[in-house]
Amino acid sequence: MSMCMDYQKRARDMIPGMTQLLSKRPDMFSLDVWPSFFSKASGSSVWDLDGRQYLDMSISGIGANVLGYADPDVDGEVKLAIDKGVSSSLNCPEDVELAELLCSLHPSFAEMVRYTRSGGEAMAVAVRIARAKTRRDVVVFCGYHGWHDWYLAANVGTENALGEHLIPGLAPNGVPKGLAGTSLPFRFNCIEELEALVSSHGRDLAAIVLEPIRDHEPTPDFVEAVRFFADETGAVLIIDEISSGFRLNSCGAHVLFGYRPDMAVFSKAMGNGYPIAAVVGKASVMEAAQESFISSTCWTERVGPTAALATIRKHARLEAAHRLISLGKSVQEGWAALLEKHGIRGHVGGMYPMSHFQFDYPDHLALKAYFVQLMLDQDILASTLFYAMWAHRDEDVARYLEACDKAFSAIGEALSEGNVLSRLRGHVSVAGFHRLT
Repeated sequence: MSMCMDYQKRARDMIPGMTQLLSKRPDMFSLDVWPSFFSKASGSSVWDLDGRQYLDMSISGIGANVLGYADPDVDGEVKLAIDKGVSSSLNCPEDVELAELLCSLHPSFAEMVRYTRSGGEAMAVAVRIARAKTRRDVVVFCGYHGWHDWYLAANVGTENALGEHLIPGLAPNGVPKGLAGTSLPFRFNCIEELEALVSSHGRDLAAIVLEPIRDHEPTPDFVEAVRFFADETGAVLIIDEISSGFRLNSCGAHVLFGYRPDMAVFSKAMGNGYPIAAVVGKASVMEAAQESFISSTCWTERVGPTAALATIRKHARLEAAHRLISLGKSVQEGWAALLEKHGIRGHVGGMYPMSHFQFDYPDHLALKAYFVQLMLDQDILASTLFYAMWAHRDEDVARYLEACDKAFSAIGEALSEGNVLSRLRGHVSVAGFHRLT
């Protein structure tokens, strides 16, 4: 048995779900085929526990490693910080420096900052602050915003209210039933749905929460509507930049589309893989953090803000977003051309730095697993997602698309022969949340 498969078995015995992140579960790719564990990562390459090297053209640390793995400039600053000590009875000055930098990047609204070490908890902090500010309970939202009770409450007492918000089947088990009706979804660009929620809950509305972009760009009318309804109700407008931040520019994507938030939340790419998240907002809103208890020891360590400062400064200096967009565009165009070449039904989408495709067949999850397997056979980590890193080179894209060509050829044959399942060495990919046994 390989070391990777041995660790998978041990993880299944000791860790519920095998990993701390749903998106890294091997069954999301192909259980018993996906290597799951890494020994080393550098640039755009990953080495598994058996020493096999892969070109990573998949989720790039689920979008966290925007510059690439083990970036020497970011890691260099972090190592210096570690040598000076990452924790003490006093606070690190990097907290202040990062707050000043984040506010300077968003001068239209940003005046104060609070930190956490992960995106989900930062969203929970933002919602808590909004509720403290407004003294109201109800949150309306679109998009995916993490695992905390305020968000999963949308699925309490309903079939699957979150099903159209990136991940279906998120079980609200463990979320108090008393939170039913406190978080209500609307679809992106659907002004009428938001207006109906405002009409019904406006007096109780604490916050309007949304991602600035996901699969589609916002319409100008939608951008204006979310600000209008926030002003009309006195709700706090929170823009979730956890996925979109530092992809399309060196700050928040909301700037490109003209959103005027009261708060914005950043994480993932901001630290290039190091744990850091920030809630940035108007002083009139952020001061409400002092009227609620929001506090944690590890939110004061030094590594996160040090990594964020180094990442943001390098990202801006390189104008990295231009490359991320170009890489994603090349991949999306390559996918579309290869699907057509091999007569495979599928669709391509997503903002360029966070691209995706899907096979348009009833057994698309089996086809996904076969694609994963075929790409692994060519020493490439791949899924139906591609998250761009600045470390990806043009030759990486060329190698990847050449491998996709071979994989799609085999998939076309399997579709013609009707024997996709018999070709799998592992399990069919899963979609959404389910119990891993």
